[in-house]
Amino acid sequence: MSGVWRGGLLRLQRAALVFSPGRPVACRRWLSMNRYSTEERGRPNTAEYRLYFKTEDGKFISPFHDIPLYPRTDEDQDVPAKKPKSYLSKNIFNMVVEVPRWTNAKMEIATKEPLNPIKQDIKKGKLRYVSNIFPHKGYIWNYGALPQTWEDPNHKDKDMKCCGDNDPIDVCEIGSKVCSRGEVIQVKPLGVLALIDEGEMDWKIIAINIEDPEADKFNDIDDVKKYKPGYLEATVEWLKTYKVPDGKPENQFGFNGQLKDQAFAIEIIKETHEFWQNMVRKKTDCGDIVCKNVLVNDSPFCCGEEAAAAIVQAAPLPGKSDPVSPEVNVWHFIKK
Repeated sequence: MSGVWRGGLLRLQRAALVFSPGRPVACRRWLSMNRYSTEERGRPNTAEYRLYFKTEDGKFISPFHDIPLYPRTDEDQDVPAKKPKSYLSKNIFNMVVEVPRWTNAKMEIATKEPLNPIKQDIKKGKLRYVSNIFPHKGYIWNYGALPQTWEDPNHKDKDMKCCGDNDPIDVCEIGSKVCSRGEVIQVKPLGVLALIDEGEMDWKIIAINIEDPEADKFNDIDDVKKYKPGYLEATVEWLKTYKVPDGKPENQFGFNGQLKDQAFAIEIIKETHEFWQNMVRKKTDCGDIVCKNVLVNDSPFCCGEEAAAAIVQAAPLPGKSDPVSPEVNVWHFIKK
């Protein structure tokens, strides 16, 4: 799709959001909805595969550092710099989709590579797939991360007494749409689960796509219990047992496995955003995280567009996909 056509389509879509009959007047035109595209490099289903991110004007960026946590509306475009932006008062956040629902490949933002493309995780030299544990096929939500957040491994949580897992904060999106890998959507957090993964703090935000037809019905964690009975219980069970087929023990949870509400989730998101801000501005040790970015102007890690493009150009060219591992069709049954 050409840049001219994509830009024209975006303007039409924004207009439709405002003038479509029957659409709630309160619905804002979120600029992030179609601002990003992706470019594949390497052969799919191989260790060399990478998915890089671009802005609508073709600049290569980091989905970890350059996609804002808070999506802008076009109303904010005309707000003076010192005035509060509307998106800051809304509980709406950008989410980068790493794994579409019902798929098995464990894809993730490569935090230790320049520009942090999405890649498939590797364990013991093999591409990693999550197991099908009856009755669940692959991931049971659209799974991904909130950009510009970081679970600081040097910070011990006051409640859990565990340090962060050194990744962006994870999101389990429960809407009806099956999203695409690399899609950037806007989500409303509803609650959070305190997963302790091999001794590390690994928060899981429960959220819903604001474009979901039923999004208005979901405003806190109790609404999930009301309108999607069994989903939260399945989520806890999935996260507890998904490593068991690999010979590992069940994961543990804080708060006795009880999900905390939206207000708690928002505070966790804000805290991890602050940790990210300190990291990308070199106020705290980033360890082996690569903080190279293109759009965070006050970051000492900020680089030029040409340097970012050179990173992508140096990656392997796209090629024919390898066959998917047959293990994605294997089912596991675990005694309760």
